[in-house]
Amino acid sequence: MNLPRVTPCHLSDVLIIEPKVFGDDRGFFSESFNVVAFERATGVKATFVQDNHSKSERGVLRGMHYQLQQPQGKLIRVVQGEIYDVAVDIRSGSPTFGQWVGVTLSAENKKQLWVPADFAHGFIVVSETAEVLYKATDYYAPENERSIRWDDPDLAIDWPVDALPPKLSAKDAAAMSLADVELPALMQ
Repeated sequence: MNLPRVTPCHLSDVLIIEPKVFGDDRGFFSESFNVVAFERATGVKATFVQDNHSKSERGVLRGMHYQLQQPQGKLIRVVQGEIYDVAVDIRSGSPTFGQWVGVTLSAENKKQLWVPADFAHGFIVVSETAEVLYKATDYYAPENERSIRWDDPDLAIDWPVDALPPKLSAKDAAAMSLADVELPALMQ
């Protein structure tokens, strides 16, 4: 079994995953997900129930999202283009509450990011376009979704300068700061 390389981030439980890639003059092959290899390599036992696919243009920022109920763990990868992907610890009482980690994910580097269910998540597209695929551990529940401001000064996320100002959805443009948002009851 080809186990992916796993690199822990400075926020506990957020992981960078690099699947084995086999390339030659014809192209490449990579097993993007195998539940046994994922569990052995990461120690994470996750049941994925939904796959999502988005395509966005340069400067589109999606996030920082989480759900009050039905929180979603996410395994994110890029199949075309490049994004800067960010996870924020929103676990009340956590020693890293309000801290973030950012990782460049691209079709070229084939890295994946594991974002646990108790983190807010978002990304900005830094290439002309990007197609992002992610597996989720629970179903999307729009009535439970909340957003944290991408530019919350208390978070001070270091977004790539060349991609700013971002293109936001109305929902993300109306997002509140971490200090003012409602956090999931189980995380408080």
